[in-house]
Amino acid sequence: RAGVVEVERSVTAVLGQDVVLPCRYRAQEQEQVVQVTWLKRGPGGRSAEVAVLDRQHGEHVQEPYAGRVLRRADGALEDGAIVLRN
Repeated sequence: RAGVVEVERSVTAVLGQDVVLPCRYRAQEQEQVVQVTWLKRGPGGRSAEVAVLDRQHGEHVQEPYAGRVLRRADGALEDGAIVLRN
């Protein structure tokens, strides 16, 4: 059995303000999150990588989002939420 990923079905953002994109994993016993990958779905259903949060290698944000995408919380990756700035 695996844990459960909890996300919001929709998130409202205001132009010019930061917005939190929540993502939480409710792990089962003996499970540990080692990586969270955020993708942006584009036209035609194509996906582009926005950011990777990795327990061992840290955070990597793709160039178009550098400086605008931050991890919301330090610590365990069970909270994989990110903040989109401005």
